Amino acid sequence: MNAIGTQVGLATYSDLAYSSAVFALSLALLLLAATFAIGRSRTLARSTASVGVTPGSPRPGIVAEVPRRSLAERVERAGIAVVFVGAFLLLVCIVLRGLATSRAPWGNMYEFINLTCFCGLVAAGVVLRRQQFRALWVFVLIPVLILLAVSGKWLYTEAAPVMPALQSYWLPIHVSVVSLSSGVFLVAGVASILFLLKSSTLGDTRTEVENRYLAGIVSRLPDAQSLDRVAYRATIFAFPVFGFGVIFGAIWAEEAWGRFWGWDPKETISFIAWVAYAAYLHARSTAGWRDRKAAWINVVGFVTMVFNLFFINLVIAGLHSYAGVG
Repeated sequence: MNAIGTQVGLATYSDLAYSSAVFALSLALLLLAATFAIGRSRTLARSTASVGVTPGSPRPGIVAEVPRRSLAERVERAGIAVVFVGAFLLLVCIVLRGLATSRAPWGNMYEFINLTCFCGLVAAGVVLRRQQFRALWVFVLIPVLILLAVSGKWLYTEAAPVMPALQSYWLPIHVSVVSLSSGVFLVAGVASILFLLKSSTLGDTRTEVENRYLAGIVSRLPDAQSLDRVAYRATIFAFPVFGFGVIFGAIWAEEAWGRFWGWDPKETISFIAWVAYAAYLHARSTAGWRDRKAAWINVVGFVTMVFNLFFINLVIAGLHSYAGVG
């Protein structure tokens, strides 16, 4: 098989890995949503074999109680395992895409979103590793699958070399850093939204009466302060990474266009997002602004990132319009 045939084959396998990743993540969402819907009781079912055993004085050699995980917990663990399978398949998709194009596989919107979703899944795997946070997987997978569906349906681009303007060593550096921070910001944004939802029901006796379904969902979430800590820790990691991404982009802009900063729409909205996250971190440590006010600022930053990703890239004309990447 010649080189062109090999590249076409790798691109085909990359597309297959993408489809498999979406299927696996969709299956994981169904499994985790099922466990979330039926409740998050961690009480272990116990089967006893205590014939002739006096309570409180088990006899040697007799197993009094055998702990077993509940069905909900087993399904939940299976769902999380499928999430990791989906993340691995998405990584395979990205790697094969790079091999097929002989370049960094984030040169267009389709590839950038795939990388961002992978980074978001990895970040969630780190942040949500504790048992108390597993319920959040459902709310992380929903935006990830929406992004993947949009990228595959409307933003898909055939595997090919990037245009000459993007053939720079700054492409893998700048875009990968922005993608990493965007994936972590996704987790932080979800946590802040859930924190606002959770905290809005505290002390509100009308919630159960007015919307029992919503109250049931909120009751299965971790406590509000835990959600706030997840959002803060994710943001405090992603913020400097995103800052470096903006700096790397400015250096690349100076090489490509002869200036570090020109208030291009993409640059402007990126700067606004950076300021929003800086304001969140400042508010998070300021008395009177902690909790809900700070969380709203974090949500504003997250919405700005989404706006920058789609509206600025696809609607507004600017120097970054041809790139379709961060």
